[in-house]
Amino acid sequence: YPFHLAHQIDFTPEELGDLSEWQAEWKWDGIRAQVIKRKGEVFIWSRGEDLMTERFPEIEAAAHTLPNGTVIDGEIVPWLNGRVLPFTELQKRIGRKNLSAKILKEVPVILLSYDLLEFEGKDIREFAFKDRRNLLEELIVELDPPAKAVIRVADSLEAENWEHLAERREESRSLGVEGFMLKHRASPYRVGRHRGDWWKWKIDPLTVDAVLIYAQKGSGKRSNLFTDYTFGVWKGDELVPFAKAYSGLNDAEIRKVDRYVRDNTIETFGPVRSVKPQLVFELAFEAIQRSSRHKSGVAVRFPRIARWREDKRIEDADSLQTIYEMLDAYQTAAK
Repeated sequence: YPFHLAHQIDFTPEELGDLSEWQAEWKWDGIRAQVIKRKGEVFIWSRGEDLMTERFPEIEAAAHTLPNGTVIDGEIVPWLNGRVLPFTELQKRIGRKNLSAKILKEVPVILLSYDLLEFEGKDIREFAFKDRRNLLEELIVELDPPAKAVIRVADSLEAENWEHLAERREESRSLGVEGFMLKHRASPYRVGRHRGDWWKWKIDPLTVDAVLIYAQKGSGKRSNLFTDYTFGVWKGDELVPFAKAYSGLNDAEIRKVDRYVRDNTIETFGPVRSVKPQLVFELAFEAIQRSSRHKSGVAVRFPRIARWREDKRIEDADSLQTIYEMLDAYQTAAK
């Protein structure tokens, strides 16, 4: 089935009305998927329409215990010792053609199910969300214990009012989640992004100030412009690569940066140009963790340009030491 997508909330949540009409769930940082059981066969489809059944054999095995005519919507997340692992752990499985016993043990996954689209062979997307959710819970509770350990119902969150819910949202980063999903209890399961029924209430991103050090031409309509950037932070008196970002600037800013790159190229390495370090940008990202694959020693999740800091000199950019302190604080909160 086409996935029901949510809008990012761009107003105060109180404007949604009575909290009792809404269900709040954690917004998990995993792979959105539909798990289908029909005529004895199991299929796991991603939101991008990739068939992923073979990549998640433990979910496939658990799904074989579901009744025929079942379609579950949920999130595949790496899960170990009762908590979610960073998304980068899941990427270790996505990028492999063959899954070894070692990787299956190191990065186990579960399906956190949050909606039921087909029940006993009947399309129930027009049912109210609260009714679909009740059927989902009844379905999962009947599974045998091994399957129930892999296919779980995502928690719904209780709160007395919006203020209390906002306080709970502050726990998000320490739990390894991105904030909340808010779903109207009477909503059907719609096709695509429909404003009004489902909302994403995400936490504020982490940010650093970094210096543009490399640029590369984009693709498609932007193949003639330098739009793919690498940013550096200070390590002593040296700028070391920290993150790549491709989005966040408007068209006028892109053209301005493109002219700067052309006028201030230091060296060319194939399609990549190193540029005179002068432009400072605020980068936003969702998570940070250690990485032996990156020169900086860290990797970030969903980096993008938050704004061009034309008011700052390159000496004002953040240091690797500051980022390590951010990493330590992030990991401490997650323990």
